[in-house]
Amino acid sequence: MNPEIFAEELANHGFKLSNKQKEQFATYYNKLIEFNKKVNLTRITDKNEVYLKHFFDSITPLLEFSDLFKGEKSLCDVGAGAGFPSLPIKILCPDLSITIVDSLGKRLKFLDELINDLSLDKVTLVHSRAEDAGQNKNLREKFDLVTGRAVARMSVLSEYCIPLAKVDGYLVALKGPKAQDELVEAKNAIEVLGGRVEEVKELTLPDTDDERTLIVVKKVKATPKKYPRKAGTPNKKPL
Repeated sequence: MNPEIFAEELANHGFKLSNKQKEQFATYYNKLIEFNKKVNLTRITDKNEVYLKHFFDSITPLLEFSDLFKGEKSLCDVGAGAGFPSLPIKILCPDLSITIVDSLGKRLKFLDELINDLSLDKVTLVHSRAEDAGQNKNLREKFDLVTGRAVARMSVLSEYCIPLAKVDGYLVALKGPKAQDELVEAKNAIEVLGGRVEEVKELTLPDTDDERTLIVVKKVKATPKKYPRKAGTPNKKPL
């Protein structure tokens, strides 16, 4: 997917890219490749692949569930790595307030420079493990939306993310193909943490056989105070 086809695909979904936004994605790509020589951010470096498997993949929740992103919403991206999915979404939704939680300082340095290069405002970087962020009173139950992409299986991801969502907020999980098994395994965790599965959308990236699954979990009640458990525990002993 070259940049022109990327823009066409977005236009087909009702998102007409401005010249500024096209330039922001181009800058994002160049910065990613430049920084990737020093810090391992991604194994995908071909331009068409980055536009498809990082940029387009990141914005699928916005294309499929656009109503969730309308207005001045707040979004917390857990374990964003090189800024996916939150920063491609932010380029298309400038009013969105983004908080990125990541545990690796080198990735946050990249994100700090990138945010500056893209002239993005209302983006906050938090150096923290997800479990610690979920117990931080400044972050816990503060966000309309929480995203996680390629972070952990659904039972673990739910414990990382649901505590950060407000009641009536949403976790949007970006998963690979056939995530139904993960969802079955995560049923108890989602319920215990105060969530309810609202929608599961299976899709294929344009002109490929690459399957993806988007899972939307609504937070229907407050998360019990003991969750998330201390760092490392959710992964070792999933709910």
